[in-house]
Amino acid sequence: MPRTVAVIGASSNRQKFGNKALRAFKRRGYTVIPINPNETEIEGHKAYATVLDVPDVIDLATVYVPPLAGVNVMDQLAQKGVREVWLNPGADGAEVVARARALGLRTIQACSIIAIGESPASY
Repeated sequence: MPRTVAVIGASSNRQKFGNKALRAFKRRGYTVIPINPNETEIEGHKAYATVLDVPDVIDLATVYVPPLAGVNVMDQLAQKGVREVWLNPGADGAEVVARARALGLRTIQACSIIAIGESPASY
């Protein structure tokens, strides 16, 4: 079972899904890595501008950024060696999915919070 998850689009705003996902994965025992170029720390975790800045291995990524930004993120995830990518509602534009698949990334188009057994409404 993957244990380290990068939350792309993590936010310090507790109403945003990027924050809810960070807290949900942490609650489920994952090591969480927030990715946001405009934050230095989120929920007590050091935030990184990109996955390429993370010194550790990332098992999976869950994406909460608009498709326009998501296309570039797919390239970074492939370069980092992340093979499983969750494209959450709103981040799963056709161009993002196509780019991820072209790069050989395993994509899952669904809400990752629900997939790990949590409810976004709980956060």
